[in-house]
Amino acid sequence: MRHTERHRTERIGWLRASVLGANDGIVSTASLVLGVAAANGSHSSVLVAGIAGLVAGAMSMAAGEYVSVHSQSDTEQADLARERHELKTDATAELRELTAIYVARGLDPALAGQVAHQLTAHDALGAHARDELGISEALAARPLQAAWTSAASFSVGAVLPLLVTVLTPPSYLIPLVSGTSLVFLAILGGVAARAGGAGVTTGAMRVTFWGALAMALTAGVGAMFGTAV
Repeated sequence: MRHTERHRTERIGWLRASVLGANDGIVSTASLVLGVAAANGSHSSVLVAGIAGLVAGAMSMAAGEYVSVHSQSDTEQADLARERHELKTDATAELRELTAIYVARGLDPALAGQVAHQLTAHDALGAHARDELGISEALAARPLQAAWTSAASFSVGAVLPLLVTVLTPPSYLIPLVSGTSLVFLAILGGVAARAGGAGVTTGAMRVTFWGALAMALTAGVGAMFGTAV
């Protein structure tokens, strides 16, 4: 029978990128809106700054995630190519290396040798990738997935404070944008923690704290310089 159990580690690739993107979208856009509003910018200036921040941030997230994760993928492929070459040129030494890994993990040397022989016969490169290099299908780098997920989640996150900005009168802009953004961040942190199997309260508080700090500092800079963007 096939093993159908699902694990949370399978979500790491998209979960990390989506949480990072949505969090950054809320924090950076809300901070930008608050900074311009605190600098006595007009309502239209605040909206233009927020929209520009959404577009620039989404593209920056996509490019940054793609380059970063692609670098990881390049490293993985280079290690796999080296392992493939070593398996072709010195299979005996690679078998001993795999056996030693299983012995270090607690198997009896004789049993470790049997396991290494059987796994090598089944999929030598897969065994070394997983047990020597720590590369698995669930955790493998996926640059396009990370880039798309980050850009999309950033845009969704950034839209939330922008909608509040559009619907809020200028006199109530700062308290409502900051308050609703903190609520959005708390919900995001709780959902992400739940999806990852962590404590919901801790996840919500962690994200909310850093978001509040970022918005407070940006608003403080805007109020200090009083320059409309």
